[in-house]
Amino acid sequence: MANVTVIGAQWGDEGKGKIVDWLSHRADVVARFQGGHNAGHTLVVGNTTYKLSLFPSGVVRGKLSVIGNGVVVDPWAFRDEKKRLEDQGVELTPDLVKVSETASLILPVHRELDALRENRDDGMAIGTTRRGIGPAYEDKVGRRSIRVCDLADPDGLEAKVKDLLHHHNSIRRGLGQPEASAADLVRELKEIAPVILPYMAPVWRVLDEAIRADQKVLFEGAQGAMLDVDHGTYPYVTSSNTVAGQAAAGTGVGPKSAGYGLGIVKAYTTRVGEGPFPTELKDEIGRKLGERGHEFGVVTGRQRRCGWFDAVLVRQAVTLGGIDGVVLTKLDVLDGFDELKICVAYEIDGERYDRLPPERALQAKAKPVYETIEGWSDSTFGAREWGQLPAAAVKYVRRVEELIGVPVAMLSTSPEREDVILVTDPFRG
Repeated sequence: MANVTVIGAQWGDEGKGKIVDWLSHRADVVARFQGGHNAGHTLVVGNTTYKLSLFPSGVVRGKLSVIGNGVVVDPWAFRDEKKRLEDQGVELTPDLVKVSETASLILPVHRELDALRENRDDGMAIGTTRRGIGPAYEDKVGRRSIRVCDLADPDGLEAKVKDLLHHHNSIRRGLGQPEASAADLVRELKEIAPVILPYMAPVWRVLDEAIRADQKVLFEGAQGAMLDVDHGTYPYVTSSNTVAGQAAAGTGVGPKSAGYGLGIVKAYTTRVGEGPFPTELKDEIGRKLGERGHEFGVVTGRQRRCGWFDAVLVRQAVTLGGIDGVVLTKLDVLDGFDELKICVAYEIDGERYDRLPPERALQAKAKPVYETIEGWSDSTFGAREWGQLPAAAVKYVRRVEELIGVPVAMLSTSPEREDVILVTDPFRG
């Protein structure tokens, strides 16, 4: 049996929450390894909808759920999400949830700086969620962040906060903002500390013990491979590594422990916020995809941009992301189209490209080269077996496999938890 690492293989919002939830009943442990509460996972269980941002999806199934060192943690968001889930009947005890002692914290100054940058009027905003994720990662790399374990040392907290604000207040002065008060921030941190400290643990050891005991670990990524800070459409990316390789570094396990790389891929393409999007449809078809797919961000509520499936993008994500197989989600959204299109290449300045180049100017010029596929009129909604799919839908899936270079291991045909067609069990590789 293998561990499984789940990542998005587009620009996020591919339906990872449902798939991680579905897989978690086969796992013993679920671990988040990057990102923060800018992630948004929606789980539909019967008549109840759970919206998760920071907590691993495994909490809904009562599985041991850990937040790794690669995640940046907003303790106030942790408190609010904890209360919301507990109000829905989800048990969140320190025996069930573990937060890495070395995870960096998102502070009010991070949220404020994020918003100040996004409010710039020169047209260069990135389109972040304004939740302080990027500035928190900057402080982590700058070796001045406040970590979870620092909350357990109230006597040493003031010096660490002053060191952090030495940096932030210089930026705030430059932006014409009042300086942040070290005393106020220390007081806020001491007030929130009792909420998160009971969950603090050496996550690396928790996972090592689980792996040595032959327990199955499901590593849960956030966002998507093309939002990776190194490999995505920079600078319109998130502030962490979103590929499967980060599962090891972001939790403290060896790289071999990451196991089977499972990429989540929507049957069409969406993107939230700014950045290149070669297959974007600004016409009636794009609007139809958005309405059928209920394409609004879980965290921000922003409407997602929609377009045809981009096989070039996903094939690139498969290689960069360490993906062994994919889950194709929202196939049912394509029901009823007479014909479908798949992007098989780009044309840039008259030249054909089989990859998305890194240069922003070239990305902006990329025009999709399409292959037309026959659509289907019968419904795929709720299908749980291959035999329930129209022949044209099966043909579409097979063509996607050919173009991206890895098999479709699972199909998702509705938001409901059990509406899944399992082709290959990822835990068996």
